[in-house]
Amino acid sequence: MNRCAWANASDILQSYHDNEWGVQVHDDRLLFEFLILEGAQAGLSWVTILKKRQGYRKAFDNFEVQKISRYTDNKISQLLANPQIVRNRLKINAAITNARAFCTIQHEFGSFDKYVWQFVDGKPIQNSWTKVSDIPASTPESDAMSKDLKKRGFKFVGTTICYAFMQAVGMVNDHIIDCFRYSIIRKNSISTG
Repeated sequence: MNRCAWANASDILQSYHDNEWGVQVHDDRLLFEFLILEGAQAGLSWVTILKKRQGYRKAFDNFEVQKISRYTDNKISQLLANPQIVRNRLKINAAITNARAFCTIQHEFGSFDKYVWQFVDGKPIQNSWTKVSDIPASTPESDAMSKDLKKRGFKFVGTTICYAFMQAVGMVNDHIIDCFRYSIIRKNSISTG
């Protein structure tokens, strides 16, 4: 079974690739989870974050954005002492800042889903890459998303992080064309689009 080459590095990456990467996400809680995890990954490998994902869910109240938006200094101290997550003060503070900004967007747009999918006009971009090295680190769409999120007060949302987020939540199909997931993701996006 052909996969995108990066997915063959470990069982956890293979499972993520085969079951989640590129699948459309429209649930605000899961969109927030991916946004925070992509930011936490900055400077680290994605496999490191996947291994800590359950720890993040437990430490961050299953990514319930309202709860996170009310975190206190005491909670930040607990998070900084938690080995199940990346103990980086800037990233932890960013998660709380981003939760507050996320709530503001939900109030303004009705949902974060409605807001974020506007950057691809509400439907996934279908790419046709033949090798992983063809896939860009950012695009004009991720540039626009990054710029707007930063303007709204978000942290750890550079264009590369935004593009990784877009790939993760199915806003773009960046499976290479001979990967078995490519046609599945493409077909599913057409039937739901």
